[in-house]
Amino acid sequence: VGSATFWLIGQGDEQQTQIGEPYFGLVDESGKLNVNTVSLDMLQGLPRMTAELAGAIIDWRDSNDEVSEAGAESQTYLRRSPAYRCKNANFESLDELRLLNGAYLDVLYGEDANLNGVLDPNENDGDISPPSDNQDGRLDAGILVWLTVYSRHPVTGTNVNQPQQLAPLLQEKFGTERANQILARVGTDSGNVLQFYMRSGLTREEFVQIEGSLVGTNTIGLVNVNTASEAVLACLPGIGSEKASTLIAYRQSNPDKLNTVAWVKDALDEQNARQAGPWITGRSYQFTADVAAVGRFGRGYQRAKLVFDTSDGAPKVRYRQDLTHYGWALGLNVRRNIELARNLR
Repeated sequence: VGSATFWLIGQGDEQQTQIGEPYFGLVDESGKLNVNTVSLDMLQGLPRMTAELAGAIIDWRDSNDEVSEAGAESQTYLRRSPAYRCKNANFESLDELRLLNGAYLDVLYGEDANLNGVLDPNENDGDISPPSDNQDGRLDAGILVWLTVYSRHPVTGTNVNQPQQLAPLLQEKFGTERANQILARVGTDSGNVLQFYMRSGLTREEFVQIEGSLVGTNTIGLVNVNTASEAVLACLPGIGSEKASTLIAYRQSNPDKLNTVAWVKDALDEQNARQAGPWITGRSYQFTADVAAVGRFGRGYQRAKLVFDTSDGAPKVRYRQDLTHYGWALGLNVRRNIELARNLR
């Protein structure tokens, strides 16, 4: 932009994040677990998650003062200085996690002190410089990389549990006779979009034509199986650690089928697919742009995170945070290239 340069710092898969240089792109918020809807068991499935913090997350967002297993309510936080009460309402941002009992920095950030998704030199030198790391040449991320508060679908879609809403859409796309066949198969309690597909008898090609217009019972916190990491998929009912690797392998082998959630029916057995159905989607509407910029002549550095929400149509900025204080996040190669360009002037 003019004489300045910017980068979008993304989140690569587990293989890409080991290479020591950032992965670039937008970050899909629906590839994460939503702390406002995720269950206690699902939270405890995350790497580095502790029972103490998982319980504190549930207690922070619920509406009662009953302490869950290993959790914390107001009596814990009122003993702090300064004292404060448990929120007992939904998280508005992940920044609130810092207030929770058990939210230690090594749990939240892991070895990734600057949250750029790659192993920087100071994150692989043992105790020589912060953060503390095991010097094994591999980045152990904290839980922040797998959590969100933003994932939600539009609420104005055609509800798969409402035949009176489904009929006009199906008739428009497939004609009256075919629409009646589908409605007779699905009934009134499909629950979620994947379940609807499994009951409907639709071909994959037919389903792709209407999937973007459909909503199920849940519209908040659905996980996009096309973009979620193996660590996130392993936390979902019906998938777990064993099936998560199966889904990742299927995605890698069938990239042409990832424009829909329908492929999950082929990758999992029917029972597991039904268990996973209420938690998954094939679409995303919220994205993070983690923007790092260097000014004219390679001087000056700033970084900011912005979350964009497209669920209401036109993109809206839901969150903005200055990340400049986390330090350089673009890896050694970018730094060297900037210095080389400066010396060649």
